[in-house]
Amino acid sequence: MDLKNLKALIKLMVDNGLTEVDLKDPQGESIRLKRGGDAIQYVTAPQSYGPPQPLAPPQSAAGTDAKPSGGDEGLITIASPMVGTFYASPSPDAAPFVNIGDRISDESVVCLIEAMKVFNEIKAETSGTIHSMLVASGQAVEFGQPLFKVRPG
Repeated sequence: MDLKNLKALIKLMVDNGLTEVDLKDPQGESIRLKRGGDAIQYVTAPQSYGPPQPLAPPQSAAGTDAKPSGGDEGLITIASPMVGTFYASPSPDAAPFVNIGDRISDESVVCLIEAMKVFNEIKAETSGTIHSMLVASGQAVEFGQPLFKVRPG
């Protein structure tokens, strides 16, 4: 899409109070415009994605807290609900939300994940004791990537 058409489309969005426009042309080009306040986000998709690629299993980050002794059987995994950046604490100088050995409930906030400059509180959605932390603060995470292991109870 050329710049002139893009500017015209943005003007139409602003003039009509639209917050999101998603267009696809017959050649397969896809354009999504999303507006929040005065900012416009422009996303264009490639014409062809190709076959899906298998994902490699996530690796534990160097420097994360070590696991306590004992097996992994019976542990519950808290996985990332989105792609983003994992933060163990609300700010760099604050204490982490949880540590190994902490008791948590369904509503306990265990971390933040930043996605598109929005910090999302991630709740445990299970109760038990934190057994292990599988990622380091500041690490990029994928959807479904294990973040914590919890011993139920």
